[in-house]
Amino acid sequence: MTWLSPSFPVGAFSYSSGIEWAVEAGDITDAASLRQWLRSTLVDGAGICDSIFLTHTHRAAAANDDATLREIAELASAFAPSRERHLETTAQGRAFIEIARAAWHHAALDRLIAACEGNFVYPVAVGVVSAAHLIPLAPTLHAFLHAVVSNWISAGARLVPLGQTDSQRVLAQLEGDVAATAKRALSAPLDDLGSATFRADLASMRHETQYTRLFRS
Repeated sequence: MTWLSPSFPVGAFSYSSGIEWAVEAGDITDAASLRQWLRSTLVDGAGICDSIFLTHTHRAAAANDDATLREIAELASAFAPSRERHLETTAQGRAFIEIARAAWHHAALDRLIAACEGNFVYPVAVGVVSAAHLIPLAPTLHAFLHAVVSNWISAGARLVPLGQTDSQRVLAQLEGDVAATAKRALSAPLDDLGSATFRADLASMRHETQYTRLFRS
């Protein structure tokens, strides 16, 4: 819970995952449209894909299967649909690894980190560290998704803007989707990777040239 708390310094507050452009374009205007956007991203976009990467990373690391871990880390790094999405996930992944390694070092971490050959997107980093510390996959995955969705809501609350009560309502409404997505990822093969959130992908591309920006993505 410490690693996936909003106070853990991976810089998540700096990124909106394209939400900033979606607000400017008028796709997100209130709590209801934010919830709809985030549910799609969670269930059919980055949420499920990152969950699958975390799941397979954790299992490969726990099994000491360095070859498979290397392949998963490389695939996850190449999977980002835009430059800003890649920046977001790699910057957070590197920060997560560096801080966890410094404050919660474990003998297995150095070997697992070396196996990834520098390909540290955020879900891979979480999977490697949690597996090294023998933290079970299921609660790790649920906590990861809860943290990601909470950060998306925080970005939306600042951009729309929304009050704290509306923000918490959106989070409460998405809790079932968080649990369902985590459960789905636990049984999903890598062949299930893929998304259908084209508008969110376009948002992350168009954000790069947005005239005024508060966020890095």
